[in-house]
Amino acid sequence: MADLLSDDEIADRLPADWDREGDEIVRVYEFDDYLGASGFLAAAAGVAEDAWHHPEMTVRWGECEVRLTTHDAGGITGNDIDMAERLDGIYD
Repeated sequence: MADLLSDDEIADRLPADWDREGDEIVRVYEFDDYLGASGFLAAAAGVAEDAWHHPEMTVRWGECEVRLTTHDAGGITGNDIDMAERLDGIYD
């Protein structure tokens, strides 16, 4: 199991455009339409499955909200930060 990050570690490592909300890190990716957001979700699901680290994702018109936490550790770990960076890589 991955180790929980301290508040300072989270603040130092949290990627740009991500926010901390309690025991989760959250980002809303923006798109021009529903299909763009849905396509991102599909690509993100593949990345998540490959990493065996599954975020909560919600699609709305023009956006996809992603929430990351490591449930078995009870909070935010390096796995969440790594997944956030991987998702940012497929968005750019």
